[in-house]
Amino acid sequence: MKLSIILPVYNEKKYLVKLINKILSVKLPIEREIIIIESNSTDGSKEIVKKYESKKGFKVIYEDKANGKGFAVRNGFKMITGDIILIQDADLEYNPNDYNKLIEPILKKQTKFVIGSRKMGKKTWMIRKQEKNISKITFINIIAHFADLIFNLLYGVNITDPQSMYKVFHKDCLKGINFKSNYFNLDWEICAKFIRKGYIPLEIPVYYKSRSFNEGKKIRLIRDIFLNTYSIIKYRFF
Repeated sequence: MKLSIILPVYNEKKYLVKLINKILSVKLPIEREIIIIESNSTDGSKEIVKKYESKKGFKVIYEDKANGKGFAVRNGFKMITGDIILIQDADLEYNPNDYNKLIEPILKKQTKFVIGSRKMGKKTWMIRKQEKNISKITFINIIAHFADLIFNLLYGVNITDPQSMYKVFHKDCLKGINFKSNYFNLDWEICAKFIRKGYIPLEIPVYYKSRSFNEGKKIRLIRDIFLNTYSIIKYRFF
């Protein structure tokens, strides 16, 4: 068995080395490969990624320009050789120390699809917190929570955090699926298409610490709200 870690990178110089060291420090019961998709960063991230080109256990894809996280992840899917796939953002909002509990249910054949939920165990759905831009982040929390409710209603499930980046699944889930999303709406497309194939996710609580917009949080409100809403509806009915 092998774990394929999909790591899209765009302007993450501040966090990248620390994140990769964290990933490598996690002791796993199976082999791992790290697939880095570098989207032509302008902050020096690309130069850091080049250092991993020849290292054992790494694969590197260079994109000509940043076409969105979803586009990068889809490129990463083309390179996987592992039995289990895990998507990892490069910004340290999530902690790789959660890897073992995320892959365990798949290794034990309890499920083929796991979501690392930021909401489970919390007493609030206001998971994104910042000291500045309070009104903006509150609005994002409200819109995101409403989207979760609509998704659960339309797909007949009860998932606490379908938008979580930590989506972990067996390679069998990918059979016959052609993903099309280029941005954060890929999270919705993955959930929608897996669920419609009968893969209902098992959720496991994970660590999450939201970073601020000043720290590089990449959200474009109008675009992302439109694409997320469109994807939820599109992949349910078409």
